[in-house]
Amino acid sequence: MRIEHVGLFVRDLEKTVEFYETFFEAKASEKYHNPVTTFSSRFLTFPDGARLEVGTRDDLNKHHEDGYPLGYMHIAMSLGSKERVNELTKRISDAGFKHLSGPRVTGDGYYESVICDPEGNQIELTI
Repeated sequence: MRIEHVGLFVRDLEKTVEFYETFFEAKASEKYHNPVTTFSSRFLTFPDGARLEVGTRDDLNKHHEDGYPLGYMHIAMSLGSKERVNELTKRISDAGFKHLSGPRVTGDGYYESVICDPEGNQIELTI
């Protein structure tokens, strides 16, 4: 068994797709749009085959909670080395996106950095 894809609702579909294409080498599918429900989405496929469905719709909850909301907390991206974690953290931070922590070794032995995509969704960069 494997996870086929993870779904993520965002306010700005195209800005989020561009972020994952730019920093994580994702390839985006054509946009799907249902005019009845106002749902639109694009699938992002990463180099190893993992997929993230990024979607939006007109009636999304507009309140963005601070802190650690219930449900989706973060997605972890394995980059293969400390150097790549350090480099991508710097690139994303220099591009003006939020950098929450790291790079550092955590108490449970992970080398990680935590950054945010344009919608504030946390991404853990790890080896």
